[in-house]
Amino acid sequence: MNAAASTSAPSIRLEIDDIQSGALHHRPAPYVGWFLFLRVDDRHAGRALLRRLLPAVEGGLPGADPNKKDAWAAVALTYQGLRALGVPQESLDSFPLQFQQGMAARADVLGDVGESDPTHWEPPFGTPDVHIVLSGLAPDAARLEKALERARAAYQETPGVEVIWQQEVQQLPTGRTSFGFRDGISYPGIEGSGIPGSNPQEAPIKAGEFILGYPDETGNLPPMPQPEILGRNGTYLAVRKLHTKVAAWRQFLRANASGPEGEALLGAKMIGRWPSGAPLTLSPDQDDPELAADPHRNNDFLYREDDDRGFKCPAGAHIRRVNPRDATIIGVARLHRIIRRGTSYGPPLPDGVLEDDGADRGLVGVFIGAHLGRQFEFIKSEWVNNGNFIGYSGEKDPVAGHHDGTGSLTIPEKPVRRRVQNLPSFVVTRGGEYCFLPGLRALRWLSELE
Repeated sequence: MNAAASTSAPSIRLEIDDIQSGALHHRPAPYVGWFLFLRVDDRHAGRALLRRLLPAVEGGLPGADPNKKDAWAAVALTYQGLRALGVPQESLDSFPLQFQQGMAARADVLGDVGESDPTHWEPPFGTPDVHIVLSGLAPDAARLEKALERARAAYQETPGVEVIWQQEVQQLPTGRTSFGFRDGISYPGIEGSGIPGSNPQEAPIKAGEFILGYPDETGNLPPMPQPEILGRNGTYLAVRKLHTKVAAWRQFLRANASGPEGEALLGAKMIGRWPSGAPLTLSPDQDDPELAADPHRNNDFLYREDDDRGFKCPAGAHIRRVNPRDATIIGVARLHRIIRRGTSYGPPLPDGVLEDDGADRGLVGVFIGAHLGRQFEFIKSEWVNNGNFIGYSGEKDPVAGHHDGTGSLTIPEKPVRRRVQNLPSFVVTRGGEYCFLPGLRALRWLSELE
């Protein structure tokens, strides 16, 4: 069955109460959050920790309780973490190769070279010591504390488990990313979840693209870790700490545009949206904050009928690369959809400052899908760091791609297209891990391995 045909197949219903809340629910806005890495020094202690964490981790979607709405804690494990817990080798061997190898070993595929090479990563990223990843997101500090208080008590009361890294995240005062653009606008609808997508013109994506145990866009069940109780209702996370070179971004816009209006337009052409979040496809000539603020309109567009040749939003723009929608490309876009959840860390660079202040700022990105290979890794290798799929061989994502100062971006214009040259890298990978986010029954199974 092809991807297009699968969209008309009968709907399924997810076992939503067995799926960790953090897997499917949208990031709140505003938000505060917290990421922790733990090392398990004793498998019995690791299992005891999971037993203590279970009451802190909820399934389904946050309910009507105002103390819980839009707030959650999540527990994920790396391949090394599953080994540290004593998961049988036959189960470990049933996980996909990408997950078994870990993100650092996949650096060449992902474009993590140069400054982003794992040899430069922040410890303990890329080491065998990262076993359990705890995370939490909430609209404010009070609800975050409520969501995490049980989790914090669990690891503090468990000898043999050590916290080895932590990172606080929060929405910047501007409500935008460190580059100055609104984020978190676009997300897919997932069949059977009850959560509508942001684009009313996009049919829901099959649940098996995001959650294991259900048919995906090919009509098949994705490969699932065994035994079934371990794999079903789980998913994979690619967790990335990405440093943003905001001063370099501003310098590049200043050097390649005339005046503030020209800089704003060039930045929008590279991103695909204006700073407010208004898409170029619907507002090609100027920013439109009113459009951006309307969730019923700010994603209501397709590329093929509105802008197939990219005169409004270039085919190489960041948002069009990572979600081509119905654009004319090589391949089927629906086979490579993922859930993206980006959260900012570090202080903003003050407006107008063009020199780097030395502060560490950027985002912790979580990319969720049931197929590490044809979702996250495909997007990084083919859509972000290659341009063949849009007919621009050698061109990379102007914002997220790895550049060495010789990169370029094609901007269709009449009568002659523009080529923006000598792009540097604006984003540096500071670390990353592949994680498995189990269902709640799987967490209990892991906690009771003996």
